[in-house]
Amino acid sequence: MEFGFTTAAYVVAAILFILSLGGLSGQESAKRAVWYGIVGMALAVAATLIGPGSGFWLLSILLIAGGGAIGYQLATKVQMTQMPELVAAMHSLVGLAAVFVGFIAHFEVNRVMGLSGDEAKDLGTFAALLAKKSTVEINILRVELYLGIFIGAITFTGSVIAYGKLAGKVDSAATKLPGGHMLNIAAAALSVICLVWYFNTGGFFPLFLMTLAALFIGYHLIMGIGGADMPVVVSMLNSYSGWAAAAIGFSLGNDLLIVVGALVGSSGAILSYIMCKAMNRSFVSVILGGFGGPAGEQMAVEGEQIAIDADGVATALNEADSVIIIPGYGMAVAQAQQNVAELVRKLRAKGKNVRFAIHPVAGRLPGHMNVLLAEAKVPYDIVMEMDEINEDFPDTDVAIVIGSNDIVNPAAQDDPNSPIAGMPVLECWKAKQVFVSKRGQGTGYSGIENPLFFKENTRMFYGDAKASLDSLLPKID
Repeated sequence: MEFGFTTAAYVVAAILFILSLGGLSGQESAKRAVWYGIVGMALAVAATLIGPGSGFWLLSILLIAGGGAIGYQLATKVQMTQMPELVAAMHSLVGLAAVFVGFIAHFEVNRVMGLSGDEAKDLGTFAALLAKKSTVEINILRVELYLGIFIGAITFTGSVIAYGKLAGKVDSAATKLPGGHMLNIAAAALSVICLVWYFNTGGFFPLFLMTLAALFIGYHLIMGIGGADMPVVVSMLNSYSGWAAAAIGFSLGNDLLIVVGALVGSSGAILSYIMCKAMNRSFVSVILGGFGGPAGEQMAVEGEQIAIDADGVATALNEADSVIIIPGYGMAVAQAQQNVAELVRKLRAKGKNVRFAIHPVAGRLPGHMNVLLAEAKVPYDIVMEMDEINEDFPDTDVAIVIGSNDIVNPAAQDDPNSPIAGMPVLECWKAKQVFVSKRGQGTGYSGIENPLFFKENTRMFYGDAKASLDSLLPKID
């Protein structure tokens, strides 16, 4: 009866998770999709707590309450600009959990192997399940938990480094230790040897040695990826965390963990592939941590950056018929989305054609800009993807770039030695006039100089984006 209820609850939860993922594909259905996920997770936790093997009620309730309190604090205090590093941090916890669960499963397997079925039954549900397995099944279980620990360890250290790069605590440049990819290959080869060793002996030492190698792989892979490619890295680590959860689900015999892990792993992999295509990157190269640095000496940028004040920008906007706004991470940092939305409302009230151009990797997390604009109640129908709007720039009077750098960098097309060479970008320099809202003359997060800022039709609107828009809005008549 208990197994039947738990299985049925897991099926319903799995359906809710699938509906949640499907709903997140559109802004209109995203809120409903989030509630599907919340209800599904609540049902899954409840079914697990009252299902077979339930126990340790006080400890379980304390842990759930503690985790809920921490989650609530994070949800209410973390700014939207910090969401990318928060997601990376959460991935690290999934990886660490997979490592711990894998170790516990290993110790439990060795403990149960010498017991009879009746003795194992008294140890708990998982021990009783292990006691019924044949030698072949136990060996398969060892491979499953081995893979879970391997993927989890890579996810843990990789996510920690990704968090550090996104939060500015680790240098965003692509960095490798002497030996480069050979070190990764050696660590991977050691992990394969340890798998054979562990499969034949079931000892803890090869499992521990592999864990160290996997922790190094996660660290070195992500250190070898440049800051401009961090959005892809976050998506890739999301996929890794899913596969780690699925592997542990097999080890524990938990169907819901398998389903959810497969959903997260496959969706993360698909998103990573889509983003790699958007950035003209090799998917295999992403997985191996083999991109992010220049192939040679980059082209020198000639000219100077010419500044403009709010009066000049306002004059151009008042005279323009068509305007395209390109938001980036700088808009998120300044929390200027509400000001941008107000500018759009004033311009549209004057009958001007105003649209947004969103690059697939704008910001530091897929969909970052879309969420900010939705929060500011910008109409969905004027938020356009790169492929939908790129051809319209030559017919546009004014393009306004707010805190973007790499996604509007013409070096991607003109400089084969640029770290972003070949990456599709928003060709805003083709507009009649380009205004760039930027704090200063720095190169931005990726450290790549942008020739756009030096073009004849570009003017630099220096200052904090929110403060700059505050000074601009009263001048739009």
